[in-house]
Amino acid sequence: MTFFIIIFIIVAGLILFSLVMLFIGPKILLRPKRTTSALYRKKGIPAFPSDVGLPSEDIALTTHDGLSLRGWLIRTSAQPKGTILYFHGIEDNKALGLPLAKLFFENGYNTVMVDFRAHGESEGTYCTYGFYEKEDVKSIINAITALPDFSSGKIGVYGLSMGAAIALQTAAIDERIACVVAENSFATLHTIFDDYQRRIIKLPFHYLRNLIIARSEYLASFDAKVVSPLDAVRYIRVPLLFIVGMQDEKIHPRYSQMLFDAATAPKDMFVIEQGNHVNVREIAGKQYDEKLLSFFEQHLT
Repeated sequence: MTFFIIIFIIVAGLILFSLVMLFIGPKILLRPKRTTSALYRKKGIPAFPSDVGLPSEDIALTTHDGLSLRGWLIRTSAQPKGTILYFHGIEDNKALGLPLAKLFFENGYNTVMVDFRAHGESEGTYCTYGFYEKEDVKSIINAITALPDFSSGKIGVYGLSMGAAIALQTAAIDERIACVVAENSFATLHTIFDDYQRRIIKLPFHYLRNLIIARSEYLASFDAKVVSPLDAVRYIRVPLLFIVGMQDEKIHPRYSQMLFDAATAPKDMFVIEQGNHVNVREIAGKQYDEKLLSFFEQHLT
């Protein structure tokens, strides 16, 4: 009798745990913690273009499903070499890219920085890692190219982490993008969900992972299988630069190698042995800036 009671308690505990995780899991995956420029300023981090000496214009656009996205347009000279779209990672916002925007500005490029849906000052409840965001990027490009007094030139994209994954997915469907820099991207949403599960939710049960993904798909009305930079790179025809920090503990470096191997377009990889998920530029220093500028110089001008 005692044996059956123990089994009952274990089974009941697993069921209760599963139900709790079905509530918490999708929230962790789909509703990232918001960081805003105001929060950055409180922490003493550059939060607005003026903090790094850059002129800027506030921009707002509406997505295909009615969300308002907020961002900045940073114009360089009257005859820019091109325009670079900066894509931030999950739980970050456009302000994280201000040091790069300054680099681009000083070297003759316009920069467009927009908070993705469910991030920063933009509207939205759920982050879908590219499923809807790639359509949002098309709206961003539509908006800036429609400005009557703005000369965009060719358009390149720099993306970090989730932003890199979104950049790759968009480049596969929008020929207006002339080149992509993808830093520390994931390969597929299922693999990154597995990683999140092990690191954050800490579940060993694949069945529960699948239930959490299914619940997430239902809540956000998207198909997780479609979110696959690994599939996207096979359709990209423009030059790609993959940047990878080999000490990245959030997104395994092997994913960048998988993407590089699968890509059929002209491609290059810049490996920083001591770089982690967010400090690649800091570690690589001048070599990083030179690599980035050389790539954009070659493919945007």
